[in-house]
Amino acid sequence: MNSPNQLKRQLGLRTATALVVGEVIAVGIFLTPAGMAKSLSSPFWLLVVWLVMGAMALCGALCYGELAARFPEAGGGYVYLREAYGRGLAFLYGWMTLLVMDPGLTAALAVGMAGYAGYIFRLSPVGLKAVAIASILLIAAINMLGVRIGAGVLRALTILKLTLLLFLLVWGFGLQLGSWSNFTPLVDRHANSAPMLAALAGGMVAAFFSFGGWWDVTKLAGEVREPARTLPRALIYGVLIVTLVYILTSGVFFYLVPVDAVNTGETFAAQAGEVLFGSAGARIFSAIVVVAVLGSLAAVIMSAPRVYFAMARDGLFIPAVASVHPRFGTPARAIALQALLASVLVLLGNFNQIISYFVFVVVIFIALTVVALFVLRRSHARRPEYLTPGYPVTPIIFLLLLALLLFLLGSNNPKQALLGIGVVTLGIPVYYLLFHHSNRGKKPL
Repeated sequence: MNSPNQLKRQLGLRTATALVVGEVIAVGIFLTPAGMAKSLSSPFWLLVVWLVMGAMALCGALCYGELAARFPEAGGGYVYLREAYGRGLAFLYGWMTLLVMDPGLTAALAVGMAGYAGYIFRLSPVGLKAVAIASILLIAAINMLGVRIGAGVLRALTILKLTLLLFLLVWGFGLQLGSWSNFTPLVDRHANSAPMLAALAGGMVAAFFSFGGWWDVTKLAGEVREPARTLPRALIYGVLIVTLVYILTSGVFFYLVPVDAVNTGETFAAQAGEVLFGSAGARIFSAIVVVAVLGSLAAVIMSAPRVYFAMARDGLFIPAVASVHPRFGTPARAIALQALLASVLVLLGNFNQIISYFVFVVVIFIALTVVALFVLRRSHARRPEYLTPGYPVTPIIFLLLLALLLFLLGSNNPKQALLGIGVVTLGIPVYYLLFHHSNRGKKPL
């Protein structure tokens, strides 16, 4: 039985899967295929990249599934880092997500959504900021009013998003609005294409970030029914659905727009929209993007505050943030904190560049989280209900691909990577000065 100050287990498989799909599929699916298609210059190699990165995400999902089964509590990666390496490293992860990544990503999604809404309704710059902040506050308020209410909105947005993408496929292929000749040559690349290794490297980086966010569902482990069964299945189903959607959507784009006509992601989407819907194509496409990004925004606002909630319960953050609303049963203060920080970033602007500084560090933390699987199997004798299939090969494959990704990111922009690491390490003195000797480090019952 849940005590008044504990989160209740109310979420099932449908909501958990919807969170994976809803967060991952955002505006990237409309923009990323353009750059990948242009550099790879081959439908076959584009398919290969999507399949490889989908397999990579699946390997990671299988690992996170076991971690969630071992520690089915709020916080996700924060909890796994705490259990494997101690409170210090877990605090640094929380420090990064609280100060930069979560509010920054929330602001970026809201502003991106507002930009497409602004195109439809001809909004002024002030209007764009107002729409972005209003969307953050509205979704945050919904999630504060109840987990079931927030879950219902998330499921509805995810279903609508998938329905609209399915409509694009049926409309494009069914009415034969494109040309199958755009898929030829299927394997061979054009003479003026980018070097193969560079094209594959760029495609892998772009595809990885298109899959980004599948791990966030584990942050809600404290509110999922039968988490040891539900979360692994949700991660697997979610990643498989996302992979299929990315392949099919890229396929219809290829079918509608010849790769030679591709310039940028925005023009690619506009061209596809014009082929599908004529002169109204750009506006219709913008409306579809608004729905897609709203779904991602709802997922981030639902999952991210659970990290601050878990930190506060461990005595690593403001104690008041650990409270559960007595009526609504939600971590309302944690949700309000994220919404407030994100709204401030919307007003200030320039957050996209700030986020880019921490991409390298985020990948490092994901790698450390999967390495934690090896650590925890040695240090914790308790056998969870779910074990990672193919262990240890599954996590090793994931980590090798992450190592390649880190190399590509670091070599492409070393200053950016070092700056991100530097800001995260600033959390070390904060931890030792404020939280190292805290007596509130006990895990909640």
